[in-house]
Amino acid sequence: MNLRRVDLNLLVAFDALMRTRHVGRAGDLLGLGQPAMSAALSRLRYLFGDDLLVRQGGGMAATERAIQLAPEVSRLLKEINRLIEEPQGFDPAASQMTFRLRLSDLLSALILPKLLQHLAETAPGISLEVVHLSPEATVDALERGDIDLAVSTGLSAPKSIRQAILFVDRLVCLTRAEAALDNTTLTAATFASLPQIRVSQSPLDDRFIDRQLAAAGLKRRIVLTLPHWLALPEIIEQTELLAVVPESIATRLVTGRNLTFSPSPLTESGFDWSLYWHRRTDNDAAHVWLRKIIEEIA
Repeated sequence: MNLRRVDLNLLVAFDALMRTRHVGRAGDLLGLGQPAMSAALSRLRYLFGDDLLVRQGGGMAATERAIQLAPEVSRLLKEINRLIEEPQGFDPAASQMTFRLRLSDLLSALILPKLLQHLAETAPGISLEVVHLSPEATVDALERGDIDLAVSTGLSAPKSIRQAILFVDRLVCLTRAEAALDNTTLTAATFASLPQIRVSQSPLDDRFIDRQLAAAGLKRRIVLTLPHWLALPEIIEQTELLAVVPESIATRLVTGRNLTFSPSPLTESGFDWSLYWHRRTDNDAAHVWLRKIIEEIA
């Protein structure tokens, strides 16, 4: 295939179609009418030799080929945008960039208020898109360029992923006020036997406390597994369950509620929250600027 004969605008159309799975809504994103988007889809099908999107109910379903293409096309478009939009440097006050961040609901509550306030004052044209991914998916997304930055802890990542510590935290046990744990007498075995809520985006995620218990031959009694942190207060207030949470968020969750927290019975309760990015953006002026802002806020 001769690249000179390929209209790169078709990749923009493909990205919009994959985001919306709808010809009309994809056209709205790009400021094009439905006939023009339908024509673009026809050309894309010819270009890739695949249906890419097929009608299903009131929308469209992506083929396996389209699913494989989507992350690569998204990455390429971001690289092209960087080349065109920020050729000689980065002016945050004038930039219209969108950064895609991996943050949990916990980290969003801790970081986003001050970050958005700073952007409103210094870079009003910049926007953020936040996603919540499992540890494994976070590393993959950084590698593919699907996200720009991630804030997490203990990621198992290759050397291509950079890391900077943001702040130190520790694990505590969140319970109803009248069910506070006595850490001076509580053994790890007794702690593991208590009914608990586990917060995890992945069944493989044992970073916070399960890995330490497993090393001692213990396993927690998990009654409920959740993908998010901020649902915990209402549940714990009305049950006998406890949850192991970072102290940074526990101090917020107990405010105005019948909740308390106490130190973890495990000796290794401290950990670091870190900022992660791919080495290809090490010297990218816009990325350097945003990383510095996040580090200052954290």
